[in-house]
Amino acid sequence: MTAELEAFRAETQAWLEANCPPEMRQPVKREEDVCWGGRTFVFSCPQQKLWLERMADKGWTVPEWPKAYGGGGLSREEAKILAAEMRAIRARPPLSSFGIWMLGPALLKYGSEAQKLEHLPKIARGEIRWCQGYSEPGAGSDLASLRTSAVREGDDFIVNGQKVWTSYADKADWIFCLVRTDPDAPKHLGISFLLFDMASEGVSTSPIRLISGASPFCQTFFDNVRVPVGNLMGEAGKGWDIAKYLLTHEREMIGGMDGADTRASVSQIAKKVLGENIDPLLRAEIVRHEIDAWAFLLTMERVKDEAKAGQGTGALSSMLKYYGTELNKQRTELLMSVNGSDSLTWEGEAEGDGDLARSWLRSRANSIEGGTSEVQLNIIAKRVLQLPGA
Repeated sequence: MTAELEAFRAETQAWLEANCPPEMRQPVKREEDVCWGGRTFVFSCPQQKLWLERMADKGWTVPEWPKAYGGGGLSREEAKILAAEMRAIRARPPLSSFGIWMLGPALLKYGSEAQKLEHLPKIARGEIRWCQGYSEPGAGSDLASLRTSAVREGDDFIVNGQKVWTSYADKADWIFCLVRTDPDAPKHLGISFLLFDMASEGVSTSPIRLISGASPFCQTFFDNVRVPVGNLMGEAGKGWDIAKYLLTHEREMIGGMDGADTRASVSQIAKKVLGENIDPLLRAEIVRHEIDAWAFLLTMERVKDEAKAGQGTGALSSMLKYYGTELNKQRTELLMSVNGSDSLTWEGEAEGDGDLARSWLRSRANSIEGGTSEVQLNIIAKRVLQLPGA
């Protein structure tokens, strides 16, 4: 490591020690511990807000974005040091955001300069919360069959249609949305990419209650919604190119590529619950899981380095999404085994009662969201392994 990077590490350690509140160095235990930002977000405590403000002022909510757009302007090597030092003190991410994980990279590549200056700094500061308008009742895995329409009328598009499984649409401020602007073109070529405010007249949402009891997904309806033409990202009819690029980032995010896991490890939880007398078979499964998790972390770092070097991720994002999904499902299953019959609690008087069972049920959705596991395996077979006949 160069002297410059060693100096950066020392400065980063000192800054984090001085600026990361102790409360933000605790494992994430519940949804309220995650900072999503946005117009209506309610901080769980003053320290959560302070941590976001300090990191945003530093540009470290998006450390590799250019400073002109609210980022830290760090090199890949510097960003890796920052991530490592945050892991070392178990610092929580200051901001979780679809704007950071998905829309931001697409804006940086396809957005106009005016769109970048308008939206990226607000994303970096956590001022606007975004949701994704992709899937429809008749267009899930076959997303290009979408029917939500956008008809040009003067300086506006008039949007009509419906989206489904729109994560946190009821809490989001803005949406990045795929719409059909040319109904006569081949299905992949008539799609455009629009950005618009969820407070626009004609937008409504309806949460979908899941088996876990939570409602993170919504149905979203558009009834003659007026969207300024200036909110079109890229060229009309070329939205599918943006959609594919954004999907690679979504799959990386679901796979766990968005940052350090600040949850307690399975082995830490097992030791706390069971002490030293852990069943040998369960102990072996936990060790195998944590070895796989570390190997996966190293693989993600390698893919990030390759992407920074201009090699891109492409179909490898499907590999990350699939294996990250399997690891998370495996984690919740192991925690159910560690806690035994207590893991079956659904409701109770103590804080956190039922959380584990709900998390186990929620993890099943990882196999569907962002493209089903079956679709990801087909992509891996065809484009990564290049198997004959795939």
